[in-house]
Amino acid sequence: MSGDFQFDPVLTGATIRLRPVRADEFEALYAVARDPLIWAQHPAKERSRRDVFEAWFAGGLKQHALVVEEVATQRVIGSSRYYDWDPTAREVAIGFTFLARDHWGGETNAQMKRLMLDHAFGWARTVWFHVDPGNARSRRAMEKIGGVYSHTASVGLVGGPPREYVFYRIDARPR
Repeated sequence: MSGDFQFDPVLTGATIRLRPVRADEFEALYAVARDPLIWAQHPAKERSRRDVFEAWFAGGLKQHALVVEEVATQRVIGSSRYYDWDPTAREVAIGFTFLARDHWGGETNAQMKRLMLDHAFGWARTVWFHVDPGNARSRRAMEKIGGVYSHTASVGLVGGPPREYVFYRIDARPR
């Protein structure tokens, strides 16, 4: 593909669909995000609070957040997004991902990441994932989908304050 990276795709897999979040979907996403266990290993441990999630949602509307929904029921089960597109290096990041707990440990995360990676590799050579060093669940998930540890560095993501992240990368396979 050519041109600018498409941040707002509709990606459909066997059981899930990713599509741009709409302004009227706060309550549907918050119904998932209000579960404090989702954020237990995350740096934003307070994101289950409504006021904290409101800020996340407002940022997500500006920063191309995608809603994850079940194809069969159209139930909103989480979110993810692309960010930090570098057209010169042909690199992009995927993150800010969360899923309802009834979708943990199964195929949902792998399917979501495969859809997002396939889309990203239309433009990018490398996709980066930034993971909290203490988030063992996300680190295992990265390794399960083929993420390779690259390095640890302090960085401010999408305008946030700098903090330490573990960087994983997945490179496009030659076509």
